[in-house]
Amino acid sequence: MAKRREPIIIQGGMGVAVSAWPLARAVALAGQLGVVSGTALDVVLARRLQLGDLGGHMRRALAEFPYPEMAKRILRRFFIPEGKKAEQRFRPVELPSLTPSPEQTELVVAANFVEAHLAGEGHRGLIGVNFLEKIQLPTLASLYGAMLAGVDYVLMGAGIPRWIPGVLDRLSQGQAAELPIQAPGDAVVSRFDPSTFGGGPPPALKRPKFLAIVASAALASMLSRKASGSVEGFVVEGPSAGGHNAPPRGPAAFNKRGEPVYGPRDEVDLAAMRALEKPFWLAGSYGSSRRIVEALESGAAGVQVGTAFAFCRESGLREDLKRRALAMSRTGAVDVITDPVASPTGFPFKVLQLDGTLSQDDVYAQRERVCDLGFLRHSYRRADGSLGWRCPGEKVSAYVQKGGDVAETTGRKCICNALLANVGLAQVRRDGWVEPPLVTCGDEVREIARFSRKASGEIYSARDVIQDLLSDVAATASC
Repeated sequence: MAKRREPIIIQGGMGVAVSAWPLARAVALAGQLGVVSGTALDVVLARRLQLGDLGGHMRRALAEFPYPEMAKRILRRFFIPEGKKAEQRFRPVELPSLTPSPEQTELVVAANFVEAHLAGEGHRGLIGVNFLEKIQLPTLASLYGAMLAGVDYVLMGAGIPRWIPGVLDRLSQGQAAELPIQAPGDAVVSRFDPSTFGGGPPPALKRPKFLAIVASAALASMLSRKASGSVEGFVVEGPSAGGHNAPPRGPAAFNKRGEPVYGPRDEVDLAAMRALEKPFWLAGSYGSSRRIVEALESGAAGVQVGTAFAFCRESGLREDLKRRALAMSRTGAVDVITDPVASPTGFPFKVLQLDGTLSQDDVYAQRERVCDLGFLRHSYRRADGSLGWRCPGEKVSAYVQKGGDVAETTGRKCICNALLANVGLAQVRRDGWVEPPLVTCGDEVREIARFSRKASGEIYSARDVIQDLLSDVAATASC
């Protein structure tokens, strides 16, 4: 059998459920690597079920979950046949923890299984899952759930994912895995044991390929040498990519809008990437056929594209947000700011400027600060030496009481709640107030109108994007 070549296009794993299973499935069916976002999938599954599971997709996937009693328990906890009323709050799930309850571990594993299973259902295309190194507490259970569904690739960035390759090795063999957790003082690890999760001998699972998302050849080189297992390739993201960006490597400098300034030290050393002799994909303003040809000619296996897919028909982004971004792209009125303080992670975060979202000062000022999802909390040591958790986006007095610096709270936005609002899963607060969205995307949102012009309808499809992006590749190959 001929060896299968690597995909030219990797669809970015974006936001919370923007890169949901319908988008990843559409990209895989078009012959490229479809990627689901693994962020906060336990909350996503719980809220989809509380909305009545339109189309029955969650229940269909849960029926295939290898542990049917767990699936039944999840349905009993969260499924509302007619869907909750608009003014009702979503039932919460547990915050991420070093010692989650068995019910919460079941939910995390099942949610990742559901998303990966639906993305890969009924075809043999390639499916990946994207996680953030910054969100460590649910990682092991999340990986196991995706692997139970037979995911082909795991991608991880927003940090240095040194330990993930070894974790994939152990989980694929049914062995217990540990993950060091970033914490001050004594070493802290999270642990997941497949043999105790299911109550019987764990199955042998396919070990997915691991792609590390990096911002430099130096980090790629380090991971090639020092990762706990095999790294099959790299996605090299530039500062024009959406979501979180790596901080500039030069001296701290900001432009007139307060954005971090990137310089020559932030440019990718392509010769060094080629020297690693591993496939790599370039990301950040590679959403055109010309740029893909340039990437291939430079030695890359292809590119990762996010923004063009974020606003397509199959993405999970709310329809009204897609249409507003498309309208701004047509008129040239798009404005994207690299906000150095918006994200509680401390990483620069790309924010699309839209009325009615947290990008606007009046909306930000109106929102009551609350941290009830907790994915981006930081660990700290209490006076008695025990481990605590805090978030710069939580109530200021609470953050300071936990020993945090009040200056770190200025301008911080609740990314967790906002990203759920982006996909129609916003929490309802007191007096019916609904969490506002915060849209993140790359600089190439300015160009998305061209996909709409070429499509038959106003909202273009994932296949429209792929055909456009590969047009010059096909022409070059024929020449």
